[in-house]
Amino acid sequence: MAAGLSRSPLATGAGTGGPTGDRLAQKLDEPAAERVGPQFKGLPPDADGLTVGELAAERRNLFTGGFTTPVLALSAESVAHNLALMETYSARHGLAFAPHGKTSMSPRLFARQLAHGAWGITVAVPHQVRVCRAFGIGRIFLANELVDAAALRWLAGELDADPDFRFVCYVDSVRGVELMDAALREAAPARPVDVVVELGAGEGARTGVRTEAECAAVAEAVAAADTLRLVGVAGYEGEVPEASPERVTAWLRRLVALAAAFDADGRFAALGADEEIVVSAGGSAWFDAVAEVFAEVPELSRPVLKLLRSGAYVSHDDGHYRRLTPFNRVPEEGALRPAFRLWAQVVSRPAPDQAFLNAGKRDAAYDLDLPQAQVVRSARDGSERPATGITVTGLSDQHAWVRTEEGAELEVGDWVGLGLSHPCTSFDKWQLIPLTEADGTVTDYLRTYF
Repeated sequence: MAAGLSRSPLATGAGTGGPTGDRLAQKLDEPAAERVGPQFKGLPPDADGLTVGELAAERRNLFTGGFTTPVLALSAESVAHNLALMETYSARHGLAFAPHGKTSMSPRLFARQLAHGAWGITVAVPHQVRVCRAFGIGRIFLANELVDAAALRWLAGELDADPDFRFVCYVDSVRGVELMDAALREAAPARPVDVVVELGAGEGARTGVRTEAECAAVAEAVAAADTLRLVGVAGYEGEVPEASPERVTAWLRRLVALAAAFDADGRFAALGADEEIVVSAGGSAWFDAVAEVFAEVPELSRPVLKLLRSGAYVSHDDGHYRRLTPFNRVPEEGALRPAFRLWAQVVSRPAPDQAFLNAGKRDAAYDLDLPQAQVVRSARDGSERPATGITVTGLSDQHAWVRTEEGAELEVGDWVGLGLSHPCTSFDKWQLIPLTEADGTVTDYLRTYF
Protein backbone atom coordinates (compact mmCIF):
# COMPACT_ATOMS: atom_id res chain seq x y z
CA MET A 1 0.00 0.00 0.00
CA ALA A 2 1.28 3.46 -0.91
CA ALA A 3 2.56 5.61 1.91
CA GLY A 4 -0.26 7.42 3.71
CA LEU A 5 -2.95 5.35 1.98
CA SER A 6 -5.67 3.94 4.24
CA ARG A 7 -8.89 2.06 3.57
CA SER A 8 -11.95 4.27 4.04
CA PRO A 9 -15.50 3.28 4.98
CA LEU A 10 -18.39 3.33 2.54
CA ALA A 11 -21.20 4.04 4.98
CA THR A 12 -24.87 4.50 4.16
CA GLY A 13 -27.20 7.25 5.17
CA ALA A 14 -30.16 9.13 3.78
CA GLY A 15 -31.44 12.63 3.41
CA THR A 16 -28.22 14.63 3.29
CA GLY A 17 -26.10 13.16 0.54
CA GLY A 18 -23.42 12.76 3.16
CA PRO A 19 -22.11 14.73 6.12
CA THR A 20 -21.69 17.85 3.95
CA GLY A 21 -25.45 18.39 3.67
CA ASP A 22 -25.19 21.67 5.60
CA ARG A 23 -22.76 22.94 3.00
CA LEU A 24 -25.31 22.15 0.28
CA ALA A 25 -27.93 24.24 2.04
CA GLN A 26 -25.49 27.15 2.35
CA LYS A 27 -24.33 26.97 -1.26
CA LEU A 28 -27.90 27.01 -2.57
CA ASP A 29 -28.06 30.65 -1.53
CA GLU A 30 -25.44 31.55 -4.15
CA PRO A 31 -27.63 31.09 -7.26
CA ALA A 32 -30.33 33.14 -5.53
CA ALA A 33 -27.86 36.03 -5.36
CA GLU A 34 -27.21 36.02 -9.12
CA ARG A 35 -28.46 39.03 -11.05
CA VAL A 36 -31.19 38.48 -13.62
CA GLY A 37 -30.42 39.59 -17.15
CA PRO A 38 -30.59 38.54 -20.81
CA GLN A 39 -28.33 35.56 -20.14
CA PHE A 40 -31.43 33.75 -18.86
CA LYS A 41 -34.04 32.97 -21.51
CA GLY A 42 -37.67 33.89 -21.09
CA LEU A 43 -37.41 36.03 -17.97
CA PRO A 44 -39.20 39.39 -17.74
CA PRO A 45 -37.11 42.25 -19.24
CA ASP A 46 -38.19 44.55 -16.43
CA ALA A 47 -36.63 42.14 -13.92
CA ASP A 48 -33.11 42.87 -15.15
CA GLY A 49 -30.89 43.75 -12.22
CA LEU A 50 -32.95 41.91 -9.62
CA THR A 51 -31.40 38.91 -7.95
CA VAL A 52 -32.96 35.54 -8.65
CA GLY A 53 -34.09 35.45 -5.04
CA GLU A 54 -35.73 38.87 -5.30
CA LEU A 55 -37.53 37.85 -8.48
CA ALA A 56 -38.76 34.63 -6.86
CA ALA A 57 -40.08 36.61 -3.89
CA GLU A 58 -42.28 38.64 -6.25
CA ARG A 59 -44.20 35.46 -7.17
CA ARG A 60 -44.96 36.74 -10.64
CA ASN A 61 -47.43 34.99 -12.91
CA LEU A 62 -45.90 33.17 -15.87
CA PHE A 63 -48.58 34.49 -18.23
CA THR A 64 -49.15 38.04 -16.97
CA GLY A 65 -45.89 38.84 -15.19
CA GLY A 66 -43.84 39.95 -18.19
CA PHE A 67 -42.21 36.62 -19.15
CA THR A 68 -41.28 36.38 -22.83
CA THR A 69 -41.66 33.42 -25.14
CA PRO A 70 -40.37 30.85 -25.48
CA VAL A 71 -40.22 30.00 -21.79
CA LEU A 72 -39.82 26.60 -20.16
CA ALA A 73 -41.66 25.95 -16.92
CA LEU A 74 -41.71 23.06 -14.46
CA SER A 75 -44.90 22.17 -12.64
CA ALA A 76 -44.34 22.61 -8.91
CA GLU A 77 -47.10 20.12 -8.13
CA SER A 78 -45.78 17.43 -10.50
CA VAL A 79 -42.21 17.74 -9.24
CA ALA A 80 -43.38 17.40 -5.62
CA HIS A 81 -45.49 14.36 -6.53
CA ASN A 82 -42.67 12.63 -8.40
CA LEU A 83 -40.15 13.21 -5.62
CA ALA A 84 -42.47 11.71 -3.03
CA LEU A 85 -43.44 8.76 -5.24
CA MET A 86 -39.86 7.59 -5.86
CA GLU A 87 -38.98 8.03 -2.21
CA THR A 88 -41.77 5.67 -1.16
CA TYR A 89 -41.04 3.29 -4.05
CA SER A 90 -37.38 2.94 -3.08
CA ALA A 91 -38.23 2.42 0.58
CA ARG A 92 -40.92 -0.14 -0.24
CA HIS A 93 -38.45 -2.23 -2.24
CA GLY A 94 -35.48 -1.88 0.11
CA LEU A 95 -33.42 0.16 -2.35
CA ALA A 96 -30.97 2.96 -1.71
CA PHE A 97 -31.42 5.73 -4.25
CA ALA A 98 -28.80 7.86 -6.01
CA PRO A 99 -30.77 9.62 -8.77
CA HIS A 100 -28.87 10.44 -11.94
CA GLY A 101 -28.13 14.15 -11.67
CA LYS A 102 -27.06 14.57 -15.30
CA THR A 103 -30.79 14.68 -16.11
CA SER A 104 -31.24 18.12 -14.54
CA MET A 105 -27.84 19.30 -13.22
CA SER A 106 -29.85 21.45 -10.82
CA PRO A 107 -28.42 21.63 -7.28
CA ARG A 108 -31.77 22.84 -5.97
CA LEU A 109 -33.39 19.67 -7.28
CA PHE A 110 -30.48 17.65 -5.86
CA ALA A 111 -31.24 19.14 -2.45
CA ARG A 112 -34.89 18.18 -2.73
CA GLN A 113 -33.99 14.65 -3.84
CA LEU A 114 -31.66 14.28 -0.88
CA ALA A 115 -34.36 15.62 1.44
CA HIS A 116 -36.57 12.85 0.07
CA GLY A 117 -34.14 10.21 1.26
CA ALA A 118 -31.64 9.88 -1.58
CA TRP A 119 -28.34 8.25 -0.57
CA GLY A 120 -26.41 10.56 -2.88
CA ILE A 121 -26.30 11.80 -6.47
CA THR A 122 -25.20 9.93 -9.62
CA VAL A 123 -23.40 11.76 -12.43
CA ALA A 124 -21.67 10.84 -15.68
CA VAL A 125 -18.57 13.01 -16.28
CA PRO A 126 -15.94 14.87 -14.19
CA HIS A 127 -17.52 18.29 -14.76
CA GLN A 128 -20.72 17.05 -13.13
CA VAL A 129 -18.76 15.67 -10.17
CA ARG A 130 -17.19 19.11 -9.73
CA VAL A 131 -20.61 20.80 -9.77
CA CYS A 132 -21.84 18.40 -7.11
CA ARG A 133 -18.79 19.01 -4.95
CA ALA A 134 -19.07 22.78 -5.39
CA PHE A 135 -22.52 22.50 -3.81
CA GLY A 136 -21.39 20.20 -1.03
CA ILE A 137 -22.81 16.86 -2.19
CA GLY A 138 -21.23 14.31 0.14
CA ARG A 139 -21.88 11.07 -1.78
CA ILE A 140 -21.35 10.80 -5.52
CA PHE A 141 -21.64 7.77 -7.78
CA LEU A 142 -19.95 8.32 -11.16
CA ALA A 143 -21.70 5.93 -13.53
CA ASN A 144 -18.83 5.98 -15.98
CA GLU A 145 -15.16 5.15 -16.28
CA LEU A 146 -12.73 7.83 -15.06
CA VAL A 147 -9.31 7.76 -16.74
CA ASP A 148 -8.62 11.50 -17.12
CA ALA A 149 -5.43 12.27 -15.19
CA ALA A 150 -6.35 15.88 -14.45
CA ALA A 151 -9.76 14.85 -13.11
CA LEU A 152 -8.19 12.10 -10.99
CA ARG A 153 -5.68 14.52 -9.50
CA TRP A 154 -8.53 16.88 -8.62
CA LEU A 155 -10.49 13.97 -7.12
CA ALA A 156 -7.50 13.01 -4.98
CA GLY A 157 -7.48 16.52 -3.58
CA GLU A 158 -11.19 16.35 -2.77
CA LEU A 159 -10.77 13.04 -0.96
CA ASP A 160 -7.90 14.46 1.08
CA ALA A 161 -9.72 17.70 1.89
CA ASP A 162 -12.92 16.01 3.08
CA PRO A 163 -12.54 12.68 4.90
CA ASP A 164 -16.32 12.23 4.87
CA PHE A 165 -16.62 12.56 1.07
CA ARG A 166 -17.63 9.25 -0.53
CA PHE A 167 -17.06 8.63 -4.20
CA VAL A 168 -17.57 5.51 -6.34
CA CYS A 169 -16.96 5.06 -10.08
CA TYR A 170 -16.91 2.36 -12.75
CA VAL A 171 -13.94 0.41 -14.05
CA ASP A 172 -14.21 -1.87 -17.10
CA SER A 173 -10.67 -2.59 -18.32
CA VAL A 174 -7.22 -3.44 -17.07
CA ARG A 175 -5.86 -0.52 -19.07
CA GLY A 176 -8.31 1.83 -17.36
CA VAL A 177 -7.18 0.58 -13.97
CA GLU A 178 -3.55 1.19 -14.97
CA LEU A 179 -4.32 4.78 -16.00
CA MET A 180 -6.21 5.46 -12.79
CA ASP A 181 -3.42 3.99 -10.69
CA ALA A 182 -0.72 6.02 -12.46
CA ALA A 183 -2.57 9.33 -12.01
CA LEU A 184 -3.47 8.62 -8.40
CA ARG A 185 0.04 7.52 -7.47
CA GLU A 186 1.28 10.86 -8.74
CA ALA A 187 -1.34 12.68 -6.66
CA ALA A 188 -0.68 10.43 -3.61
CA PRO A 189 -4.12 10.62 -1.94
CA ALA A 190 -4.43 9.51 1.66
CA ARG A 191 -7.08 6.94 0.79
CA PRO A 192 -7.98 4.88 -2.26
CA VAL A 193 -10.72 5.57 -4.78
CA ASP A 194 -13.64 3.16 -4.49
CA VAL A 195 -14.60 1.44 -7.75
CA VAL A 196 -17.18 -1.03 -9.04
CA VAL A 197 -16.65 -3.34 -12.00
CA GLU A 198 -19.13 -2.43 -14.73
CA LEU A 199 -20.78 -5.44 -16.36
CA GLY A 200 -21.65 -4.66 -19.97
CA ALA A 201 -25.26 -5.15 -21.03
CA GLY A 202 -24.33 -7.45 -23.90
CA GLU A 203 -22.58 -7.52 -27.24
CA GLY A 204 -23.06 -4.26 -29.07
CA ALA A 205 -24.07 -2.45 -25.89
CA ARG A 206 -22.31 0.58 -24.46
CA THR A 207 -19.44 0.47 -21.94
CA GLY A 208 -18.77 -2.40 -19.56
CA VAL A 209 -16.91 -5.70 -19.39
CA ARG A 210 -18.44 -8.29 -21.70
CA THR A 211 -17.65 -11.57 -19.93
CA GLU A 212 -17.35 -12.77 -16.35
CA ALA A 213 -13.78 -13.92 -17.00
CA GLU A 214 -12.83 -10.41 -18.09
CA CYS A 215 -14.60 -9.02 -15.01
CA ALA A 216 -12.36 -11.18 -12.85
CA ALA A 217 -9.28 -9.87 -14.66
CA VAL A 218 -10.32 -6.28 -14.03
CA ALA A 219 -11.01 -7.07 -10.37
CA GLU A 220 -7.55 -8.58 -10.03
CA ALA A 221 -6.01 -5.46 -11.53
CA VAL A 222 -7.88 -3.34 -8.98
CA ALA A 223 -6.64 -5.56 -6.15
CA ALA A 224 -3.07 -5.02 -7.34
CA ALA A 225 -3.46 -1.20 -7.26
CA ASP A 226 -3.13 0.32 -3.78
CA THR A 227 -4.77 3.50 -5.04
CA LEU A 228 -8.07 1.70 -5.77
CA ARG A 229 -10.51 -0.37 -3.74
CA LEU A 230 -13.12 -2.73 -5.17
CA VAL A 231 -16.47 -2.19 -3.47
CA GLY A 232 -18.98 -3.83 -5.80
CA VAL A 233 -20.46 -4.29 -9.26
CA ALA A 234 -22.74 -2.16 -11.38
CA GLY A 235 -24.14 -1.52 -14.85
CA TYR A 236 -26.98 -0.05 -16.85
CA GLU A 237 -29.80 -2.34 -17.91
CA GLY A 238 -31.19 0.27 -20.30
CA GLU A 239 -28.47 -0.69 -22.79
CA VAL A 240 -29.50 -4.36 -23.04
CA PRO A 241 -29.87 -4.99 -26.81
CA GLU A 242 -33.49 -5.47 -27.88
CA ALA A 243 -34.53 -4.85 -24.31
CA SER A 244 -37.52 -6.79 -23.00
CA PRO A 245 -38.54 -7.81 -19.48
CA GLU A 246 -36.95 -11.21 -20.03
CA ARG A 247 -33.67 -9.88 -21.45
CA VAL A 248 -33.33 -7.14 -18.84
CA THR A 249 -34.09 -9.55 -15.99
CA ALA A 250 -31.55 -12.06 -17.32
CA TRP A 251 -28.82 -9.39 -17.41
CA LEU A 252 -29.67 -8.17 -13.91
CA ARG A 253 -29.37 -11.74 -12.63
CA ARG A 254 -25.92 -11.91 -14.22
CA LEU A 255 -25.01 -8.77 -12.31
CA VAL A 256 -26.21 -10.21 -9.00
CA ALA A 257 -24.41 -13.48 -9.70
CA LEU A 258 -21.21 -11.56 -10.44
CA ALA A 259 -21.41 -9.85 -7.04
CA ALA A 260 -21.93 -13.22 -5.35
CA ALA A 261 -19.02 -14.79 -7.26
CA PHE A 262 -16.71 -11.90 -6.39
CA ASP A 263 -17.68 -12.23 -2.75
CA ALA A 264 -17.12 -15.99 -2.74
CA ASP A 265 -13.66 -15.40 -4.21
CA GLY A 266 -12.81 -12.95 -1.44
CA ARG A 267 -12.59 -9.93 -3.74
CA PHE A 268 -14.23 -7.62 -1.19
CA ALA A 269 -11.73 -8.44 1.55
CA ALA A 270 -10.62 -4.79 1.72
CA LEU A 271 -14.07 -3.86 3.08
CA GLY A 272 -14.63 -3.79 6.80
CA ALA A 273 -17.11 -6.25 8.29
CA ASP A 274 -19.81 -3.58 8.60
CA GLU A 275 -19.14 -1.94 5.23
CA GLU A 276 -21.35 -2.55 2.24
CA ILE A 277 -20.93 -4.32 -1.06
CA VAL A 278 -22.39 -2.09 -3.77
CA VAL A 279 -24.73 -3.62 -6.35
CA SER A 280 -26.07 -0.88 -8.59
CA ALA A 281 -28.25 -0.48 -11.69
CA GLY A 282 -31.39 1.31 -12.66
CA GLY A 283 -32.29 3.80 -15.36
CA SER A 284 -35.76 5.23 -15.71
CA ALA A 285 -37.25 2.57 -17.98
CA TRP A 286 -36.66 -0.71 -16.09
CA PHE A 287 -36.42 0.08 -12.40
CA ASP A 288 -39.25 -2.38 -11.70
CA ALA A 289 -37.02 -5.18 -13.00
CA VAL A 290 -34.16 -3.85 -10.87
CA ALA A 291 -36.37 -3.93 -7.77
CA GLU A 292 -37.53 -7.46 -8.54
CA VAL A 293 -34.07 -8.93 -9.13
CA PHE A 294 -32.31 -6.99 -6.37
CA ALA A 295 -34.82 -8.53 -3.96
CA GLU A 296 -33.16 -11.85 -4.87
CA VAL A 297 -29.63 -10.78 -3.83
CA PRO A 298 -28.35 -13.60 -1.61
CA GLU A 299 -26.77 -13.09 1.78
CA LEU A 300 -23.17 -12.06 1.24
CA SER A 301 -20.23 -11.71 3.61
CA ARG A 302 -21.10 -8.06 4.18
CA PRO A 303 -24.25 -5.92 3.97
CA VAL A 304 -25.34 -5.02 0.44
CA LEU A 305 -26.08 -1.50 -0.77
CA LYS A 306 -28.72 -2.04 -3.48
CA LEU A 307 -28.35 1.24 -5.29
CA LEU A 308 -30.95 2.46 -7.80
CA ARG A 309 -29.95 5.36 -10.08
CA SER A 310 -33.08 6.45 -11.99
CA GLY A 311 -33.02 10.19 -12.70
CA ALA A 312 -35.61 11.18 -15.31
CA TYR A 313 -38.45 10.60 -12.85
CA VAL A 314 -38.11 14.04 -11.26
CA SER A 315 -39.57 15.81 -14.30
CA HIS A 316 -40.80 12.74 -16.22
CA ASP A 317 -41.93 13.66 -19.76
CA ASP A 318 -44.69 13.53 -22.36
CA GLY A 319 -42.94 11.11 -24.72
CA HIS A 320 -40.14 8.61 -24.25
CA TYR A 321 -40.39 7.91 -20.52
CA ARG A 322 -44.15 8.32 -20.35
CA ARG A 323 -44.37 5.34 -22.72
CA LEU A 324 -41.64 3.31 -21.00
CA THR A 325 -42.14 4.04 -17.31
CA PRO A 326 -42.30 0.89 -15.19
CA PHE A 327 -45.41 2.29 -13.55
CA ASN A 328 -47.24 1.47 -16.78
CA ARG A 329 -46.38 -2.19 -16.15
CA VAL A 330 -47.19 -2.09 -12.42
CA PRO A 331 -49.86 0.62 -12.07
CA GLU A 332 -50.60 -0.33 -8.47
CA GLU A 333 -47.22 1.25 -7.59
CA GLY A 334 -48.45 4.72 -8.59
CA ALA A 335 -47.86 7.03 -11.55
CA LEU A 336 -45.35 9.73 -12.38
CA ARG A 337 -46.57 13.06 -13.75
CA PRO A 338 -44.98 14.98 -16.63
CA ALA A 339 -43.65 18.24 -15.21
CA PHE A 340 -42.29 20.13 -18.24
CA ARG A 341 -44.26 22.57 -20.34
CA LEU A 342 -42.62 24.76 -22.94
CA TRP A 343 -44.68 27.82 -23.80
CA ALA A 344 -44.16 29.25 -27.29
CA GLN A 345 -46.04 31.88 -29.26
CA VAL A 346 -47.64 31.75 -32.67
CA VAL A 347 -45.63 34.23 -34.73
CA SER A 348 -46.82 33.31 -38.23
CA ARG A 349 -49.93 31.77 -39.79
CA PRO A 350 -49.02 31.73 -43.49
CA ALA A 351 -51.64 29.20 -44.58
CA PRO A 352 -54.89 27.74 -43.20
CA ASP A 353 -53.15 24.45 -42.41
CA GLN A 354 -49.84 25.86 -41.22
CA ALA A 355 -48.47 27.91 -38.32
CA PHE A 356 -45.07 28.65 -36.81
CA LEU A 357 -44.14 28.99 -33.15
CA ASN A 358 -41.08 30.83 -31.86
CA ALA A 359 -39.47 27.79 -30.20
CA GLY A 360 -37.14 25.40 -31.97
CA LYS A 361 -34.15 23.13 -31.49
CA ARG A 362 -32.47 25.68 -29.22
CA ASP A 363 -35.38 25.40 -26.81
CA ALA A 364 -36.98 21.95 -27.02
CA ALA A 365 -35.72 18.38 -26.78
CA TYR A 366 -36.02 16.67 -30.16
CA ASP A 367 -33.60 13.73 -30.06
CA LEU A 368 -36.33 11.15 -29.34
CA ASP A 369 -39.73 12.74 -30.00
CA LEU A 370 -41.06 16.05 -31.24
CA PRO A 371 -42.89 18.32 -28.79
CA GLN A 372 -46.62 17.74 -28.41
CA ALA A 373 -49.07 20.62 -28.57
CA GLN A 374 -51.25 20.29 -25.46
CA VAL A 375 -53.00 23.55 -24.73
CA VAL A 376 -53.62 26.94 -26.37
CA ARG A 377 -53.79 30.14 -24.34
CA SER A 378 -55.67 32.88 -26.17
CA ALA A 379 -53.85 36.16 -26.74
CA ARG A 380 -57.23 37.90 -26.69
CA ASP A 381 -58.60 36.97 -23.27
CA GLY A 382 -56.16 34.54 -21.63
CA SER A 383 -58.57 31.63 -21.79
CA GLU A 384 -57.14 28.15 -22.30
CA ARG A 385 -58.41 25.31 -24.49
CA PRO A 386 -57.08 21.93 -25.61
CA ALA A 387 -54.76 22.06 -28.65
CA THR A 388 -57.15 19.95 -30.71
CA GLY A 389 -56.09 19.50 -34.32
CA ILE A 390 -52.66 21.09 -33.74
CA THR A 391 -49.53 19.02 -34.37
CA VAL A 392 -45.83 19.90 -34.29
CA THR A 393 -44.31 18.33 -37.43
CA GLY A 394 -40.73 19.61 -37.27
CA LEU A 395 -38.25 21.96 -35.63
CA SER A 396 -35.90 24.53 -37.10
CA ASP A 397 -33.32 26.32 -34.96
CA GLN A 398 -35.85 28.82 -33.61
CA HIS A 399 -39.18 27.73 -35.05
CA ALA A 400 -41.63 24.89 -34.55
CA TRP A 401 -43.47 23.81 -37.68
CA VAL A 402 -47.14 23.26 -36.88
CA ARG A 403 -49.85 21.58 -38.94
CA THR A 404 -53.40 22.66 -38.16
CA GLU A 405 -56.46 20.65 -39.11
CA GLU A 406 -59.68 22.19 -40.37
CA GLY A 407 -61.47 23.90 -37.51
CA ALA A 408 -58.40 24.22 -35.30
CA GLU A 409 -58.49 27.55 -33.49
CA LEU A 410 -55.10 29.20 -33.63
CA GLU A 411 -54.07 32.75 -34.40
CA VAL A 412 -50.97 34.90 -34.30
CA GLY A 413 -50.19 35.90 -30.73
CA ASP A 414 -51.64 32.82 -29.04
CA TRP A 415 -49.43 30.89 -26.63
CA VAL A 416 -49.12 27.14 -27.16
CA GLY A 417 -48.13 24.87 -24.29
CA LEU A 418 -45.91 22.03 -25.49
CA GLY A 419 -45.20 18.74 -23.77
CA LEU A 420 -41.60 17.57 -24.15
CA SER A 421 -39.85 14.23 -24.48
CA HIS A 422 -36.56 13.18 -22.84
CA PRO A 423 -35.73 15.33 -19.81
CA CYS A 424 -31.99 14.72 -20.31
CA THR A 425 -31.97 17.01 -23.34
CA SER A 426 -34.51 19.51 -22.03
CA PHE A 427 -32.85 20.81 -18.87
CA ASP A 428 -29.58 21.47 -20.69
CA LYS A 429 -31.16 24.14 -22.92
CA TRP A 430 -32.30 26.32 -20.02
CA GLN A 431 -30.05 27.77 -17.31
CA LEU A 432 -32.83 29.18 -15.13
CA ILE A 433 -36.23 27.49 -15.11
CA PRO A 434 -39.36 28.85 -13.41
CA LEU A 435 -41.07 26.43 -11.01
CA THR A 436 -44.71 27.21 -11.58
CA GLU A 437 -47.93 26.40 -9.76
CA ALA A 438 -51.08 25.39 -11.63
CA ASP A 439 -52.42 28.96 -11.72
CA GLY A 440 -49.18 30.26 -13.25
CA THR A 441 -47.60 31.59 -10.04
CA VAL A 442 -43.82 31.23 -10.18
CA THR A 443 -42.61 30.11 -6.77
CA ASP A 444 -38.94 29.42 -7.44
CA TYR A 445 -36.23 29.22 -10.11
CA LEU A 446 -34.03 26.20 -10.79
CA ARG A 447 -30.45 27.01 -11.83
CA THR A 448 -28.82 24.37 -14.03
CA TYR A 449 -25.10 23.80 -14.64
CA PHE A 450 -24.35 22.08 -17.97
